[in-house]
Formats: sequence, structure tokens, C-alpha cells
Amino acid sequence: MRKPGLAAAAMLALFATAAEAKTVVIYAGRVIADAEKPTLGPSTVTVTDDRIVAIVPGRAEAPAGAEVVDLGERTLLPGLIDLHVHLTGDPGGDYRNRAVEPSEWGVVVGVKNAAITLRAGFTTVREAGSSQYGAFSLRRGTAAGFIEGPRIIAAGPGLSIVGGHGDATGFREDVNALLGSGYSCTGPVECAEKVRKASRAGADVIKITATGGVLSQQGRGLEGHFSKAELQSIADTAHSLGLKVMAHAHGARGIEDAAAAGIDTIDHGTFADDAALKVMKAKGTYLVPTLMAFEGVRERLGKGIFTPTVEEKVRMTLGEVGKAVTRAKALGVPVAFGTDAGVFEHGRNAGEFALLVKAGLTPREALASATTVAARALSMEDQIGRIAPGLSADMIAVSGDPLTDVTALEKVEWVMVRGRIAD
Repeated sequence: MRKPGLAAAAMLALFATAAEAKTVVIYAGRVIADAEKPTLGPSTVTVTDDRIVAIVPGRAEAPAGAEVVDLGERTLLPGLIDLHVHLTGDPGGDYRNRAVEPSEWGVVVGVKNAAITLRAGFTTVREAGSSQYGAFSLRRGTAAGFIEGPRIIAAGPGLSIVGGHGDATGFREDVNALLGSGYSCTGPVECAEKVRKASRAGADVIKITATGGVLSQQGRGLEGHFSKAELQSIADTAHSLGLKVMAHAHGARGIEDAAAAGIDTIDHGTFADDAALKVMKAKGTYLVPTLMAFEGVRERLGKGIFTPTVEEKVRMTLGEVGKAVTRAKALGVPVAFGTDAGVFEHGRNAGEFALLVKAGLTPREALASATTVAARALSMEDQIGRIAPGLSADMIAVSGDPLTDVTALEKVEWVMVRGRIAD
């Protein structure tokens, strides 16, 4: 049989692609296409494959062969973004499990949590620390549609100082050495090397533990861990590779040093004072408050779940939770949505909205923090965070109006991610 020429083959491929394209037409009673702009009335959104192709007022006629989704009077809005999750972990586990559970188990847990997170309305998450390939495997699985879950921006193992938050601590020294992730570093040169190692392994973002942490067995407080020179090396190296840096940071001076070095987001930011926040403002650094993490911790305090080392750090922290958000808003520091899911149960992520409002954000600002602002923090505003032609078809629907009652976002009734409707 004679084979077609190149031109004919190209035309056949084009027709085949067009024939296979899937169109979904969505009718909604109210549409928040952009959290920073006025709400639209009844509208029709058309999706072809994984992209939004049109949004028009009223109820437009669906083309022949299109799948129709009628959401009635529900509110359609962009899929939510959580900039700080740990899909491969669940709350309440004993830290000593690190010595007995294989890293592969984290992927199994992550498959469960990815589906739960998506059904809660979160269509993009930034995975803030996992085993070497755990989050990368989940990222690939959700992108390919093999498993149900959100788009994953994955960090892999975080960089820490030796013996600091994020490093293996709480065991005998020989055991600590065996359990270490291989990403602790000392000095600017070694820290630059570890950033390059993370990039080579496939990290989408560099995660560092810039200060002490609450839930690790490291008992050296919550202030700065890395030196200023180390922080500068990490930021410069990551940026030279086109990667952003997210910093776990609690103490004010550690926050200030990280922001001064050009770290892109400060996650937690619990004790951020005006001096630290002014540096963040000057540098364009985002605050990712993770208020829900402290709800999860509060619920488990005094129940024998945490060691005495951890309980002491928890008690010195809880009284400050939320104050940094209030200060950040007053000083014009952008607040982006993140929860630290995994410290509390996955699927409760949207509880963060009410906490942000309690801390001083308006419902519109809280929604923007998880859509337009979070998308800008990722430099993905041309892909996610809004309902607009050309963007990824990531959308959710809720009853009621989340701009008057943010708790409506805790009851998501319909989800689409990358043009695929969640089961």
C-alpha cells in the first residue's frame, strides 16, 4: 500500500485531532471569573480539551456533540490554589515512623490525599516537602490522568541546616545520618550545590527551612537557621536556574534575612514584625500564612501526640497566629493562600478562608489569595487563577456567594481540573 506524503499525513493528523477534541459547555447562575473584578451574572463557559475557549453572558447554545453541564444557580469560580501542602503525609503520626516506613508508602498516602484535595476544590497545589521522588511521582500521575488529583508544583526534599528543622533529628547520631534526606548543607558553596541537586532531580520550586520549626524534634527555638550568606547563595542559585524559593520561616529575624536575600515566599511567617514585613514589601515577597496548620496542632495539643520538645514550641507559638496577616495587609505585603495540609486532615483546606477573614482580609481578598494572588506567586497567572479564554480549564462550583460568606468554599459541589470533571 502506498504511504501518504508528508503534507497528506499532516492533514490526516490535523483532522484526527479535531475529531477527537472534546468540548464541554457549562451553564452557571453566577460566575466569579476573576476574584479581583466584579461578579458576572448567568453565563456560559465553553471548554475544549483542557482549555477554556469562551465565556459569554446568558445561556448560549451548545454545539453539536458537546457535553453539557448545567450548574443551575450555583456559583462557578476558578479552581483554588494551595501553596503549602504535604500530600504524602497525614497528621498525628509518630516521628519515629520515619525509621520504619518506606518512602514508597508516602506515594500510597499521596494518591489518597490528592483525590481528597481535588474534591475539596483545590485544582493546583504546591507540595512543600516529600521524599526524593514521592511528590514527583504524584505530579506525573495527576498530570497524566492516571490518578485523580490537582496540578502539583513539587519541591521534593527541602534544604535545611545540619540538625535543623527539616533534617533528621531525635534519633541516635548514626540513625540520623541514615535517615537524612541528603539536602542539609553548610556554607554558601554547599547550599548552592544542594539547590542544583534539587533542580537536577526535578524540583519545580526550592523549599528551605529558614528557621526552626514547631513540629520537629529540633529544640533550638524558632529563629533563623541559615546564615545570610547561605540564604543569598540559595536564592541566587535558584533564580539563576529559573526556580523560585519557598521558605518555612517563623521567627522575625529569620524572616527578615530570608526576604532580604530574595526568597520568594515566606510560609507560616508567624512572628513577622513590621521590620520583617517592610523588607518583604520592598522585595516583593509573598506571605503564605498557613493558619489551618495551627488549628490542626491546637486540636492535638495535650493529648500525648506531641513530644515535650514539640509541645513547648507549640505553646510559645499559638498566641501569635494570625497577627502577621493583619500586619501584612496594613503594610501592603501580598498574602497568598497556603494551609500546611498534612498537619491537619487533607480536605479541610478551605477552612483557611474563614481564618484569613478573621485576621483582617475581606472575603474577596481571601478568595483572591487562593486564585489570582497565588497564581502570581507561582508566576502562573497566564495559566491558572481565573476563568478566561486560553487558561487551563480549572473550575469549581459552590452554592451561595463566597464573596459574602467564605464558608461556602468549604462545600464544593463540582470540580473540573485540566478539562477533566472530577468523579
